[in-house]
Amino acid sequence: MRVRVDPLVCEANAVCVGLAPEVFDLDDDDELRILQPDVPAEEQDRVRHAVRSCPKAALSLEE
Repeated sequence: MRVRVDPLVCEANAVCVGLAPEVFDLDDDDELRILQPDVPAEEQDRVRHAVRSCPKAALSLEE
């Protein structure tokens, strides 16, 4: 599974960071960074939840 962010849509609300901090982070400029684009098996459920919870639908999954 691979997770991606559309930087033009993302507003850095950080919902994903709260749900899966091992995979998502905000940098000093409040831009979302994906720490692990190839999501480890143990994080996949949390990342799916984060993608569904993004208020701007800026995240997508490729399974």
